[in-house]
Amino acid sequence: MIALIQRVKEAKVTINKKPYSKINDGILVFLGIHKDDKKKDAEFLVNKLSLLRIFKDENNKMNKNIKAAGGSMLIVSQFTLYSDIKRGNRPNFLNAAPPALAKKLYDYFVDLLKINHDDVKTGKFGADMKVQLINDGPVTLILESEK
Repeated sequence: MIALIQRVKEAKVTINKKPYSKINDGILVFLGIHKDDKKKDAEFLVNKLSLLRIFKDENNKMNKNIKAAGGSMLIVSQFTLYSDIKRGNRPNFLNAAPPALAKKLYDYFVDLLKINHDDVKTGKFGADMKVQLINDGPVTLILESEK
């Protein structure tokens, strides 16, 4: 499992030109699910994401986690994070989880986050979404589950 994390001032998802979800001051997570991922991969990333200190403290140092900063989360599924573009010019997605498995693990990931975080929003799994964001920093990180 892979998470592309961006600290944002604002992020929103639009589907069919209609607002779907929006956050202010928090993190936008693009979540890719590998064909071999299991629940333990989601658990690892949720724990890491919850404890990750990427928000500034009173001394302007990245010392606060999402909860301490009072931030929100927006989770968007993105199978293209497991694209392979080593050969040719068109990506293949053979390493991405099939939709049924990906949806199950995506929902599990989101449910785990909601246990300890009050403001967790999502995109719509499998939908064609327009995602807008205003980066804060910018701070962009990649987290991968242990294999």
